Amino acid sequence: MALGIVSAIAARQLAGSSQSAAAQAGPATIGQSTSAAAATGSGAASTPSSSPTTSPAKSSVDATPTATPTQSAAATADALVGKLTAELAAGGYSIAATNTVTGQRYQTGATSGMDEGSIVKIDILETLLLGHQDSDTELSDDEVQLATSMIENSDNSAAESLFWNVGGRDGITAANIRLGLTSTVLGPSDYWGLTTTGAADQLILLRNLTSTGTLTAASREFALGLMRDVESDQRWGAGVIADAGTTFANKNGWLGVDDDSGRWLVNSLGVVTVQGQQVLISVLTQHNDNLDDGIALVESLVRAVAPAVVRQ
Repeated sequence: MALGIVSAIAARQLAGSSQSAAAQAGPATIGQSTSAAAATGSGAASTPSSSPTTSPAKSSVDATPTATPTQSAAATADALVGKLTAELAAGGYSIAATNTVTGQRYQTGATSGMDEGSIVKIDILETLLLGHQDSDTELSDDEVQLATSMIENSDNSAAESLFWNVGGRDGITAANIRLGLTSTVLGPSDYWGLTTTGAADQLILLRNLTSTGTLTAASREFALGLMRDVESDQRWGAGVIADAGTTFANKNGWLGVDDDSGRWLVNSLGVVTVQGQQVLISVLTQHNDNLDDGIALVESLVRAVAPAVVRQ
C-alpha cells in the first residue's frame, strides 16, 4: 500500500489553502481554446478524431427485481434524452449512470468514439496514483502541485507534464487495462485531449474512486478531494442534481474542435448525492454549436436521466 499518498493529501491541502484567485484563473484550460491543438497545450496542428460508435438510443437498466425505479422511469428518460438530443449530429451523446446504493443502472447513446477533452485528466490522475502504488512511493511535492492544478483548475500545462511523467500514451494505455477500461483510446501522439471513450468507461473510472479494488483508500481520497475542490466556474454539469448541502465531486471537459467545424464537445463526470443516494454519472456530448449550449444540454441530460437510477 502506498502509505505515502496520505502525506500527499496533507501537502495538497496546504497548497490549496494558499491558492490565490489569480492562481485559480491559472493557465489556459481546454475550454479557453477553440483549437484542437490546445488539447495538449503543445500548439501542434489539429488531428482528426475518430468517429463514435453508436448504439440504438435505448437504455440498459439493471433487472434486479428489488431495484427501483421501474422500467417506466427508464422509458421516460429515453424519451427526454431523445428530445434533448434531436438536433445533434449522429453519435452526439453518450450517457451512463449508476446508483451505488441500489445497483440501478442506465446507459444510452454512443458506446465509444466520444472525444474527451479535459475529462481525460481523471485517467491521467488514476494512472499516476496506480504507478505510485506499484512502487510503494510517495507523490512528490511537484506531482501533488501538478495534480492539484490539473484537476481543480483544469490546467493543461500541468496535465501535459503528468501525461509524460506516467509514460505518455503507452503508459496510460497499459494502466487502462488494469483500471478496467475497454472502449477508451488515447489520442494520437501527444493529443491527449482527443482521447476517445464512452460514458460507461468513464463510470468505471468513477467506480475506481468510490469502491475498493484497484486503487487504495489513500489514492481514492486524494483524487476525490481534488474533484470536490474544482474551482467554482467549473462546477457546472453533473452536480446540478446534487442534494442541497452536500458536496459533490466532478470533472468537466470542453473544447471547440477544429475537425468538427469548430463545434464543441462538452462533458461532465460526477459523484453526487441525490435523495441521500450516491450516484455516479457521466454525460458526454459533442457537435454542440457553442460552449453555453453544450453546458445547458449536459445539465438538462443529467436532470433527465437521474430519475432512472434514483430510488424515490
